[in-house]
Amino acid sequence: MLLRGVALLAACFVSGQILGETLGRFLGIQANVGGVGFAMLFLILSQNELEKRGLFHLEMGEGVNFWSKMYIPIIVAMSSVQNVRVAFSNGLLALLAGIIPVIACLALMPLLSKLAPKD
Repeated sequence: MLLRGVALLAACFVSGQILGETLGRFLGIQANVGGVGFAMLFLILSQNELEKRGLFHLEMGEGVNFWSKMYIPIIVAMSSVQNVRVAFSNGLLALLAGIIPVIACLALMPLLSKLAPKD
């Protein structure tokens, strides 16, 4: 089961990277656009779906938790070294690809907190 958790994390990471690269090429940017974010979103969605179906076991969660403790700091460190000057030189599209999702998330937080069940 531990191996299945690691495999789930790996599949989400690879899927996110592919989607990020594809989105970057589609937008005409020679970079991965949001691959890590997509990977984390895929992991959250797939974990929730597996839990609903009763297929996500405790041992599987341990595999995901083990790598998530190392995965997030490593990805943040990798993301922090990206060249900001390249984003500025590529124009407004690269900046909007970062700014618009942040604004959308901030705008949706009050709505999501109202929709969340109160315990």
